[in-house]
Amino acid sequence: MRVFVRNLTLAFASGCFGGLMNSLVLWLFGQAGITAEFGVKLAPALSPQWLYPRVVWGGIWGFLFLLPLLRNDTLLQGLLLSLGPTIVQLFVVFPLQLGKGFLGLDLGQWTPAFVLFLNAVWGVTAAVWLRYVGKH
Repeated sequence: MRVFVRNLTLAFASGCFGGLMNSLVLWLFGQAGITAEFGVKLAPALSPQWLYPRVVWGGIWGFLFLLPLLRNDTLLQGLLLSLGPTIVQLFVVFPLQLGKGFLGLDLGQWTPAFVLFLNAVWGVTAAVWLRYVGKH
């Protein structure tokens, strides 16, 4: 039981770290005008109200790392598991919860590519952190 709880907390913490990195990259892209250059309306202000839920959801998605998938290939594992939040963002959150159209295309035609990239940042940083702290 102790090992399970340890793995659970490490997966959550790693997912939180990935969520923080994902959020900081998105914020930096907005500040640098990268999202605007591609016509994507994603340039959030860095505030606790914006950051907190993203970090917590990153932690919740981190539980995917408890699945025994590709544990010998950290990069591939992170990329594969990042598809979960990507699918939810593009097919549930943007169109159904935020009313931003199918795949979030109301935010710009490159939105799906940014979501895919930013969630890959989440997955890879979470996987690398998890390996670094000794879970895998």
